[in-house]
Amino acid sequence: MTARIGVVGVGWWATFNHIPTIQDMTGASIVALCDLDPQRLSVAGDRFGIANRYTDIDEMLAREQLDGVMVSTPHVAHTKPAIAALRAGCHVLVEKPMATSASDGRAIAAAAQKAAKQVLVPCGMNFTPFTIAAARMVRDGRIGTVRHAVCQMGSALDDLFAGEPMLETKDHLFRPPASTWADPKKAGGYGWGQMSHALAWLFYVSDLNAESVFCMDGKSKTGVDFYDAAVARAGNGATIALSGSSTVPKHVGMHMDIRIYGTEGCLLFDNERARLELRRLDGADELLEITQSEAEYDGALPVRVFADICMGKEVVNAADGENGARVTETLDALYRSAASGQLEETGR
Repeated sequence: MTARIGVVGVGWWATFNHIPTIQDMTGASIVALCDLDPQRLSVAGDRFGIANRYTDIDEMLAREQLDGVMVSTPHVAHTKPAIAALRAGCHVLVEKPMATSASDGRAIAAAAQKAAKQVLVPCGMNFTPFTIAAARMVRDGRIGTVRHAVCQMGSALDDLFAGEPMLETKDHLFRPPASTWADPKKAGGYGWGQMSHALAWLFYVSDLNAESVFCMDGKSKTGVDFYDAAVARAGNGATIALSGSSTVPKHVGMHMDIRIYGTEGCLLFDNERARLELRRLDGADELLEITQSEAEYDGALPVRVFADICMGKEVVNAADGENGARVTETLDALYRSAASGQLEETGR
Protein backbone atom coordinates (compact mmCIF):
# COMPACT_ATOMS: atom_id res chain seq x y z
CA MET A 1 0.00 0.00 0.00
CA THR A 2 1.40 3.39 -1.02
CA ALA A 3 1.88 5.97 1.73
CA ARG A 4 -0.12 9.13 1.04
CA ILE A 5 1.77 12.35 1.74
CA GLY A 6 0.65 15.97 1.61
CA VAL A 7 2.84 19.07 1.40
CA VAL A 8 2.10 22.35 3.18
CA GLY A 9 4.04 25.28 1.75
CA VAL A 10 5.07 24.79 -1.88
CA GLY A 11 7.91 27.26 -2.14
CA TRP A 12 11.59 26.88 -2.98
CA TRP A 13 12.77 23.93 -0.91
CA ALA A 14 9.56 21.90 -1.23
CA THR A 15 9.65 22.10 -5.02
CA PHE A 16 13.42 21.71 -5.34
CA ASN A 17 13.94 18.90 -2.81
CA HIS A 18 10.92 17.46 -0.98
CA ILE A 19 8.47 16.80 -3.81
CA PRO A 20 11.02 15.48 -6.36
CA THR A 21 12.55 13.18 -3.74
CA ILE A 22 9.22 11.51 -2.94
CA GLN A 23 8.27 11.29 -6.61
CA ASP A 24 11.49 9.39 -7.29
CA MET A 25 10.59 6.76 -4.66
CA THR A 26 8.37 3.72 -4.70
CA GLY A 27 5.94 3.10 -1.86
CA ALA A 28 5.09 6.76 -1.23
CA SER A 29 3.30 9.44 -3.22
CA ILE A 30 2.58 13.16 -2.96
CA VAL A 31 -1.20 13.28 -3.30
CA ALA A 32 -2.01 16.85 -2.22
CA LEU A 33 -0.51 20.32 -1.99
CA CYS A 34 -1.51 23.15 0.34
CA ASP A 35 -0.43 26.78 0.14
CA LEU A 36 -1.98 30.16 0.86
CA ASP A 37 -1.00 31.42 -2.61
CA PRO A 38 -3.27 29.99 -5.38
CA GLN A 39 -0.83 31.03 -8.09
CA ARG A 40 2.04 29.16 -6.47
CA LEU A 41 -0.23 26.15 -6.00
CA SER A 42 -1.11 26.20 -9.67
CA VAL A 43 2.51 26.47 -10.82
CA ALA A 44 3.75 23.70 -8.51
CA GLY A 45 0.75 21.44 -9.09
CA ASP A 46 1.12 21.66 -12.83
CA ARG A 47 4.88 21.13 -12.74
CA PHE A 48 4.63 17.94 -10.65
CA GLY A 49 1.27 16.65 -11.87
CA ILE A 50 -0.48 16.90 -8.51
CA ALA A 51 -4.18 17.66 -8.96
CA ASN A 52 -5.39 17.95 -5.36
CA ARG A 53 -4.67 21.51 -4.26
CA TYR A 54 -5.80 23.34 -1.14
CA THR A 55 -5.46 26.74 0.47
CA ASP A 56 -6.78 25.42 3.81
CA ILE A 57 -4.86 22.72 5.68
CA ASP A 58 -7.88 21.58 7.68
CA GLU A 59 -9.75 20.87 4.45
CA MET A 60 -6.80 18.92 3.07
CA LEU A 61 -6.49 16.86 6.25
CA ALA A 62 -10.23 16.13 6.31
CA ARG A 63 -10.42 14.99 2.69
CA GLU A 64 -7.17 13.22 1.86
CA GLN A 65 -6.63 10.50 4.52
CA LEU A 66 -2.92 11.22 4.67
CA ASP A 67 -0.21 9.11 6.27
CA GLY A 68 2.24 11.99 6.42
CA VAL A 69 2.53 15.74 5.96
CA MET A 70 5.64 17.72 5.04
CA VAL A 71 5.61 21.28 6.38
CA SER A 72 7.79 23.62 4.30
CA THR A 73 6.22 26.96 5.19
CA PRO A 74 8.31 29.97 6.32
CA HIS A 75 10.08 29.48 9.67
CA VAL A 76 7.50 31.38 11.71
CA ALA A 77 4.61 29.37 10.29
CA HIS A 78 5.64 25.80 11.19
CA THR A 79 3.77 25.25 14.43
CA LYS A 80 0.10 25.43 13.45
CA PRO A 81 0.22 23.08 10.44
CA ALA A 82 2.56 20.65 12.23
CA ILE A 83 0.24 20.29 15.22
CA ALA A 84 -2.86 20.12 13.02
CA ALA A 85 -1.35 17.27 11.01
CA LEU A 86 -0.29 15.38 14.14
CA ARG A 87 -3.77 15.71 15.61
CA ALA A 88 -5.16 14.33 12.35
CA GLY A 89 -3.07 11.18 12.83
CA CYS A 90 -0.24 11.98 10.42
CA HIS A 91 3.49 11.67 10.78
CA VAL A 92 5.05 15.08 10.18
CA LEU A 93 8.24 16.30 8.55
CA VAL A 94 8.65 19.91 9.63
CA GLU A 95 11.45 21.94 8.14
CA LYS A 96 14.19 23.31 10.33
CA PRO A 97 14.07 25.22 12.52
CA MET A 98 11.21 23.12 13.88
CA ALA A 99 9.80 26.24 15.56
CA THR A 100 10.97 29.74 16.44
CA SER A 101 10.09 29.84 20.13
CA ALA A 102 10.82 27.41 22.93
CA SER A 103 7.13 27.09 23.75
CA ASP A 104 6.18 26.25 20.16
CA GLY A 105 8.96 23.68 19.92
CA ARG A 106 7.77 21.95 23.07
CA ALA A 107 4.15 22.12 21.83
CA ILE A 108 5.05 20.26 18.63
CA ALA A 109 7.01 17.61 20.54
CA ALA A 110 4.13 17.16 23.00
CA ALA A 111 1.57 16.87 20.18
CA ALA A 112 3.65 14.13 18.55
CA GLN A 113 3.88 12.21 21.79
CA LYS A 114 0.15 12.52 22.42
CA ALA A 115 -0.70 11.38 18.90
CA ALA A 116 1.88 8.55 19.01
CA LYS A 117 3.22 9.85 15.70
CA GLN A 118 6.68 10.85 14.64
CA VAL A 119 8.04 14.31 13.93
CA LEU A 120 11.14 14.44 11.75
CA VAL A 121 13.19 17.60 11.27
CA PRO A 122 15.20 17.17 8.04
CA CYS A 123 18.70 17.96 9.28
CA GLY A 124 20.37 15.77 6.69
CA MET A 125 23.70 15.15 8.38
CA ASN A 126 21.94 13.51 11.34
CA PHE A 127 20.65 10.65 9.19
CA THR A 128 23.97 9.40 7.82
CA PRO A 129 25.16 5.97 8.97
CA PHE A 130 28.32 7.48 10.45
CA THR A 131 26.32 9.94 12.57
CA ILE A 132 24.14 7.15 13.93
CA ALA A 133 27.32 5.19 14.69
CA ALA A 134 28.80 8.21 16.48
CA ALA A 135 25.73 8.56 18.68
CA ARG A 136 25.95 4.88 19.56
CA MET A 137 29.59 5.32 20.62
CA VAL A 138 28.70 8.13 23.01
CA ARG A 139 25.72 6.26 24.44
CA ASP A 140 27.90 3.20 24.94
CA GLY A 141 30.20 5.30 27.12
CA ARG A 142 33.19 5.24 24.79
CA ILE A 143 34.16 8.81 25.72
CA GLY A 144 32.83 8.65 29.28
CA THR A 145 30.64 11.43 30.62
CA VAL A 146 30.36 14.38 28.23
CA ARG A 147 31.87 17.49 29.84
CA HIS A 148 32.51 19.90 26.95
CA ALA A 149 31.62 20.37 23.29
CA VAL A 150 32.64 22.68 20.46
CA CYS A 151 30.15 23.19 17.64
CA GLN A 152 31.28 25.24 14.64
CA MET A 153 29.44 25.71 11.36
CA GLY A 154 29.98 27.88 8.30
CA SER A 155 27.87 28.29 5.14
CA ALA A 156 28.25 29.97 1.76
CA LEU A 157 25.07 32.01 2.16
CA ASP A 158 26.09 35.62 2.53
CA ASP A 159 23.66 36.53 -0.28
CA LEU A 160 20.70 34.73 1.34
CA PHE A 161 21.06 36.39 4.74
CA ALA A 162 21.75 39.77 3.16
CA GLY A 163 18.34 39.70 1.47
CA GLU A 164 19.75 39.08 -2.00
CA PRO A 165 18.82 36.30 -4.45
CA MET A 166 20.68 33.09 -3.60
CA LEU A 167 23.11 32.47 -6.45
CA GLU A 168 22.59 28.71 -6.62
CA THR A 169 18.83 29.04 -7.14
CA LYS A 170 18.78 31.17 -10.29
CA ASP A 171 17.33 28.31 -12.37
CA HIS A 172 14.95 26.88 -9.72
CA LEU A 173 11.16 26.94 -10.00
CA PHE A 174 10.98 29.26 -6.98
CA ARG A 175 13.72 31.11 -5.10
CA PRO A 176 14.08 31.48 -1.31
CA PRO A 177 12.38 34.72 -0.27
CA ALA A 178 14.16 37.41 1.71
CA SER A 179 11.10 37.60 3.97
CA THR A 180 11.97 34.17 5.38
CA TRP A 181 15.76 34.33 5.55
CA ALA A 182 16.73 37.98 5.96
CA ASP A 183 13.98 39.57 8.03
CA PRO A 184 14.83 39.85 11.76
CA LYS A 185 11.10 40.07 12.59
CA LYS A 186 10.43 36.70 10.93
CA ALA A 187 13.22 34.57 12.42
CA GLY A 188 15.68 35.35 9.67
CA GLY A 189 19.37 34.91 10.29
CA TYR A 190 22.13 32.34 10.45
CA GLY A 191 21.17 30.81 13.78
CA TRP A 192 17.64 29.82 12.81
CA GLY A 193 18.53 29.16 9.19
CA GLN A 194 21.74 27.13 9.54
CA MET A 195 23.05 26.58 13.07
CA SER A 196 19.91 24.50 13.60
CA HIS A 197 21.70 21.82 11.53
CA ALA A 198 24.84 21.76 13.67
CA LEU A 199 22.91 21.89 16.95
CA ALA A 200 20.72 18.99 15.83
CA TRP A 201 23.86 16.91 15.19
CA LEU A 202 25.45 17.89 18.49
CA PHE A 203 22.35 17.17 20.58
CA TYR A 204 21.63 13.87 18.83
CA VAL A 205 25.15 12.50 19.16
CA SER A 206 25.93 13.86 22.65
CA ASP A 207 22.39 13.74 24.12
CA LEU A 208 23.07 17.12 25.72
CA ASN A 209 20.51 19.87 26.21
CA ALA A 210 21.25 23.54 26.85
CA GLU A 211 19.94 25.24 29.99
CA SER A 212 21.47 28.69 29.50
CA VAL A 213 23.09 30.60 26.63
CA PHE A 214 25.15 33.76 26.19
CA CYS A 215 25.62 35.08 22.65
CA MET A 216 27.20 37.94 20.73
CA ASP A 217 26.49 38.31 17.03
CA GLY A 218 27.42 40.28 13.93
CA LYS A 219 24.70 41.58 11.61
CA SER A 220 24.05 41.54 7.90
CA LYS A 221 22.83 44.69 6.15
CA THR A 222 19.23 43.56 6.75
CA GLY A 223 19.76 43.31 10.52
CA VAL A 224 19.87 39.52 10.89
CA ASP A 225 22.82 37.62 12.28
CA PHE A 226 25.62 36.91 9.80
CA TYR A 227 27.85 35.63 12.62
CA ASP A 228 27.17 34.06 16.02
CA ALA A 229 29.55 33.40 18.92
CA ALA A 230 27.95 31.79 21.96
CA VAL A 231 28.58 29.70 25.03
CA ALA A 232 26.07 27.45 26.74
CA ARG A 233 25.70 25.40 29.90
CA ALA A 234 24.16 21.95 29.45
CA GLY A 235 21.75 20.28 31.81
CA ASN A 236 24.46 17.94 33.10
CA GLY A 237 26.80 20.88 33.75
CA ALA A 238 28.85 20.47 30.57
CA THR A 239 30.05 23.56 28.73
CA ILE A 240 29.40 24.20 25.04
CA ALA A 241 31.05 26.63 22.62
CA LEU A 242 28.90 27.54 19.60
CA SER A 243 29.99 29.38 16.49
CA GLY A 244 28.46 30.17 13.11
CA SER A 245 29.32 32.16 9.98
CA SER A 246 27.36 32.76 6.78
CA THR A 247 30.22 34.20 4.70
CA VAL A 248 32.06 31.11 3.51
CA PRO A 249 33.09 31.47 -0.16
CA LYS A 250 30.71 29.78 -2.59
CA HIS A 251 33.42 27.53 -4.00
CA VAL A 252 34.18 26.19 -0.51
CA GLY A 253 30.64 25.48 0.70
CA MET A 254 29.21 24.38 4.03
CA HIS A 255 31.32 22.91 6.79
CA MET A 256 30.57 21.49 10.23
CA ASP A 257 33.29 20.87 12.81
CA ILE A 258 32.02 19.34 16.06
CA ARG A 259 34.12 18.03 18.96
CA ILE A 260 32.68 16.31 21.99
CA TYR A 261 34.95 15.87 25.01
CA GLY A 262 34.31 13.39 27.80
CA THR A 263 35.99 12.00 30.88
CA GLU A 264 37.48 9.08 28.92
CA GLY A 265 38.20 10.63 25.53
CA CYS A 266 36.74 12.69 22.71
CA LEU A 267 34.80 12.37 19.47
CA LEU A 268 35.87 14.53 16.52
CA PHE A 269 33.71 15.16 13.44
CA ASP A 270 34.59 17.35 10.48
CA ASN A 271 32.70 17.00 7.21
CA GLU A 272 35.09 19.28 5.33
CA ARG A 273 37.91 16.76 5.84
CA ALA A 274 35.55 13.78 5.98
CA ARG A 275 36.69 12.52 9.35
CA LEU A 276 34.99 10.95 12.34
CA GLU A 277 37.43 9.89 15.04
CA LEU A 278 37.06 8.44 18.51
CA ARG A 279 40.15 9.24 20.58
CA ARG A 280 40.45 7.63 24.01
CA LEU A 281 42.70 8.33 26.99
CA ASP A 282 43.71 4.65 27.04
CA GLY A 283 44.75 4.75 23.38
CA ALA A 284 41.95 2.43 22.18
CA ASP A 285 41.05 4.81 19.36
CA GLU A 286 38.59 4.10 16.58
CA LEU A 287 38.49 5.83 13.21
CA LEU A 288 35.32 5.53 11.13
CA GLU A 289 36.13 5.66 7.45
CA ILE A 290 33.89 8.03 5.53
CA THR A 291 34.39 9.28 2.00
CA GLN A 292 34.24 12.91 0.98
CA SER A 293 31.00 12.29 -0.91
CA GLU A 294 29.45 10.64 2.16
CA ALA A 295 30.35 13.71 4.23
CA GLU A 296 28.59 16.12 1.86
CA TYR A 297 25.13 17.34 2.75
CA ASP A 298 22.29 15.28 1.25
CA GLY A 299 18.95 17.06 1.54
CA ALA A 300 17.06 14.11 0.09
CA LEU A 301 18.22 11.63 2.75
CA PRO A 302 15.88 12.72 5.60
CA VAL A 303 12.96 12.96 3.16
CA ARG A 304 13.50 9.34 2.19
CA VAL A 305 13.63 8.38 5.87
CA PHE A 306 10.36 10.24 6.42
CA ALA A 307 8.74 8.35 3.55
CA ASP A 308 9.89 5.10 5.15
CA ILE A 309 8.25 6.17 8.42
CA CYS A 310 5.01 6.86 6.56
CA MET A 311 5.26 3.42 4.97
CA GLY A 312 5.51 1.84 8.41
CA LYS A 313 9.15 0.81 8.14
CA GLU A 314 11.46 0.63 11.16
CA VAL A 315 14.02 3.41 10.84
CA VAL A 316 16.23 5.54 13.08
CA ASN A 317 14.72 9.00 13.45
CA ALA A 318 17.87 10.94 14.29
CA ALA A 319 16.19 14.37 14.42
CA ASP A 320 12.85 13.79 16.13
CA GLY A 321 10.52 16.12 17.99
CA GLU A 322 12.59 16.04 21.17
CA ASN A 323 15.74 16.89 19.25
CA GLY A 324 13.92 19.68 17.42
CA ALA A 325 12.62 21.08 20.70
CA ARG A 326 16.12 21.15 22.20
CA VAL A 327 17.45 22.97 19.15
CA THR A 328 14.57 25.46 19.26
CA GLU A 329 15.04 26.17 22.97
CA THR A 330 18.74 26.79 22.47
CA LEU A 331 18.29 29.15 19.52
CA ASP A 332 15.46 30.98 21.26
CA ALA A 333 17.79 31.69 24.19
CA LEU A 334 20.67 32.53 21.83
CA TYR A 335 18.68 35.23 20.08
CA ARG A 336 17.32 36.62 23.33
CA SER A 337 20.85 36.83 24.68
CA ALA A 338 22.20 38.58 21.57
CA ALA A 339 19.44 41.18 22.03
CA SER A 340 19.75 41.60 25.81
CA GLY A 341 23.51 41.25 26.19
CA GLN A 342 22.88 38.90 29.11
CA LEU A 343 22.90 35.19 29.88
CA GLU A 344 19.47 33.78 29.04
CA GLU A 345 17.84 30.61 30.34
CA THR A 346 16.24 28.17 27.90
CA GLY A 347 13.24 27.65 30.18
CA ARG A 348 13.97 24.01 30.88
